Amino acid sequence: MFIGAKTKFDYSLDWRQKSRRFLPFLLGIIFTLVVSSQSFSVVPQSTEILWDTYGIPHIYSNSHQSAFKAFGWAQMQSHGNLLLRLYGQARGRAAEYWGEKYLESDKWVLTMGVPKRANSWYQAQSSQFRSNIDAFADGINTYAKEHPDLIDEQVKVVLPVRPQDVLSHLQRVLLYTFVVDPGRVADINDTKSAPGSNGWAIAPKRSADGKAMLLANPHTPWGNVFLWYEAQITAPGIDAYGATLVGIPVLAIAFNDNLGWTHTVNTHDGWDAYELKLQKDGYIFDDKVLPFETTTSLLKVKQKNGSFKEQILTVKNSIHGPVISEKDGKAVALRVVGQDSSGILKQWWDMATAKNLNAFQTAVQRLQLPMFTIIYADRKGHIMHLFNGLVPVRKEGDFKYWQGMIPGDTSKTLWTKFHPDQDLPKVIDPPSGWLQNANDAPWTTTFPTAIKADNYPAYIAPRGPMDFRAQRSARMLAEDESISFEEMISYKHSTRMELADRILDDLIPAARKYGNELAKRAADVLAKWDRQANADSRGAVLFTAWADKLDFDTAFSQPWSESQPRTTPDGLANPKAAVELLETVATEVEKNYGSLDVNWGKIFRLRAGKIDLPANGAEGYLGTFQVVNFAPAEGRFQAVGGDSFVAAVEFSQPVRAMALTSYGNATQADSSHISDQLQLFAEKKLRPVWRTRKEIKAHLEATKVF
Repeated sequence: MFIGAKTKFDYSLDWRQKSRRFLPFLLGIIFTLVVSSQSFSVVPQSTEILWDTYGIPHIYSNSHQSAFKAFGWAQMQSHGNLLLRLYGQARGRAAEYWGEKYLESDKWVLTMGVPKRANSWYQAQSSQFRSNIDAFADGINTYAKEHPDLIDEQVKVVLPVRPQDVLSHLQRVLLYTFVVDPGRVADINDTKSAPGSNGWAIAPKRSADGKAMLLANPHTPWGNVFLWYEAQITAPGIDAYGATLVGIPVLAIAFNDNLGWTHTVNTHDGWDAYELKLQKDGYIFDDKVLPFETTTSLLKVKQKNGSFKEQILTVKNSIHGPVISEKDGKAVALRVVGQDSSGILKQWWDMATAKNLNAFQTAVQRLQLPMFTIIYADRKGHIMHLFNGLVPVRKEGDFKYWQGMIPGDTSKTLWTKFHPDQDLPKVIDPPSGWLQNANDAPWTTTFPTAIKADNYPAYIAPRGPMDFRAQRSARMLAEDESISFEEMISYKHSTRMELADRILDDLIPAARKYGNELAKRAADVLAKWDRQANADSRGAVLFTAWADKLDFDTAFSQPWSESQPRTTPDGLANPKAAVELLETVATEVEKNYGSLDVNWGKIFRLRAGKIDLPANGAEGYLGTFQVVNFAPAEGRFQAVGGDSFVAAVEFSQPVRAMALTSYGNATQADSSHISDQLQLFAEKKLRPVWRTRKEIKAHLEATKVF
C-alpha cells in the first residue's frame, strides 16, 4: 500500500445499495488498522536508516530530499574513503591531491571535459531534482563533519563535496569507463571489451509457481569505480531495493513490489575514433581546413615531499571531439555518445518508482542512459529485453567497420543524430517465455529467435558469435520448462563449462590416440572430471590451463554459425596440435601443483584480509555462468572480479528475493561488513532480502535517525 495512491472502487448501483449498511463498520476497521499498524505507515514522520546485520541501509524518509541526504550519509558510512577518492578523480585533480600516479587519470577526465560538463548538467536538472542531488552531497558532507575521525586524512582534501562532483563522477563512470575507457582507446582495434553481466527474465508460463522472475547478475572488478552498493530506499512514491555503483545517488539495478530490471553491458558501439588529416594549424574536413578549438588547463602534481609541480594540459577539440593523440601529420579525435544525457539520474529514479510496464517504458524512452541492455520482469507477468542506448544514425558501414579507425576528413562518417527508442531491438513477452543476456547481441536473447537482425541496420550490433557463457545461459533456460525460484538460484551458481561439454569428446580420444604417457594420464583426469569449476572439482585446473593457451580463432573444425548459434563452434580442427598443447600444459600443472587432478579450490582462492577460502566459478570465456575473474597471487590465483551484486526476484505477493554482494557492502576500515558475505559466495549461496520493517527490525544492527 502506498500513501497518496488513488484507488477507485467502481461499485455497481446494486452493490452500493446492498453494502451501504456495512460501510461504516468496514471503514472503522480500516481506520483502526491504519493508525495501529506500523506496516501501513509507508511514509514515516522522520528520516531514518535501519542498518541490517549485513550492513545494508534501509532508508525510510518522509521526502525525496531527505532520502537522498540519508543515502549520501549511508554511502559515506560504508565507503567514505573510496567515495571521496573517486570524486577527487572525477574533478581531474587527483594528482594534485595524491600524486603522480593519478596524472593520466586527470588528463583523461579533463580532455573529455568532464568537470565543465558537470556544471551544465547540474543547471539542466529540474529545480526539484537538483535539490535531490544537493541533498545527497549534503549527506556526504554532514557525515564527514560529524565523523572526521573515520575519514582518512589524505582524502579530506576533497571535502566539501559539491553536487557537481556527483555529476562528474556519473560521467566518469558511465561515459568514460563503461562506454569507453582509456585502455580501449589505446588499442583502437581492440574488441572494445568491457565489464560483463548475466541477466534473466522468466515469464509465468516457464515459472513453476506461475510468477515472473528476474535475475540480476553484473560482473565487474571487485573494487574502485566498479564497486556495487546495496540499499533500500522508501519515500513518498518509492519503495525500491537494489544496488548502485558507489558514489551514484540512485539505484541503478532495482525492484519494487510491482516490477524490476537489471542491466547487462550490451554489444553497443558508443564511441568512435576519427583519423584527422592535419594541415597548417587545423584539419581537413570536406575539402576545407577547419581550426581546432583549443583549451588549456593547469595541472598540479603533488610530489613526495609535499611540494607541487605544474604542467599545462592543452586540449584540441575538433568537430568530432577532443584530439587524444597526434603523430606524423595525423591526429585521432574521439567522439562519444551521451554528452547531453543530463537526465540519467532522473530516469533511473523514475524507473524505480514505476508501477507497471507502461510507466517503466515511459521513463526508459527518454534514452538518457547511454548504453546497457535492460532485462525486465513484473508482477503482471510481462518480461522485456531492450537493447538500450544511444545508437548513432550512421550513413554507412557494419558493426565491424565502426570498430576500427574512421576517416575524419568527410561529413559522410560524422554522426550527429541517434536512433529513437522505437528503432532499438526490443521484445516483450516472447513465445519462449524467457529472456537472457550474457553480453551477447540481442539476436540471441531467446529461442525461437524473437529479434531479427535483418530488421535493423548492420551497424547496430554484431551478427555473432554467441560466446560459450551466453550459450550456457540459453541452454539452462531452454531445457527447463518449469523453473522454480530455487532452481533459478541453483542455475545462477552453475560452474559447468560449456566449452568442456563441447570439446572434451574430441580432446580425450585424441590424447589417448596421439599423446604420450603424460597426455594419456591427462585424458584420464579429464574423463573423470565433473566439467565444473567447483572448489572440489578435479580436472578443472588442467582444462583451464589448456583452454587459456588455445587459439579460439583456429581451434575448431566447425566455426560458429548464425544458423546454429547454440551448438557451434565444435570439433577440433587439429587434434594432434591440441594434444601437443595438452602435453605442454600437463607438464606445467604437474610441476607447479604436484598433481594433474588438483582441486580447483586449492589453486583458485577467495582472499580478503585474513579470509582465504576455496573459490568456485571461472572466467566467462570457458562457458561458466558463475563468473569469477582471477589474477596470479603467490603461486595461486586470487579472485579480483566477476560476480558482484546478485539478486534473484520472484514477483509473487509478497515479492520473494534473495541477494548477495560478493565482497560485502562496505570498505571502511572500521566496518564489520568488509567481505562478510564472501563465505556465502564460497558456499554458492544467496542471503534473504529483508524489505519490511518487521523483517529488518528482526535483523537490526543499528539505527540512524535524522
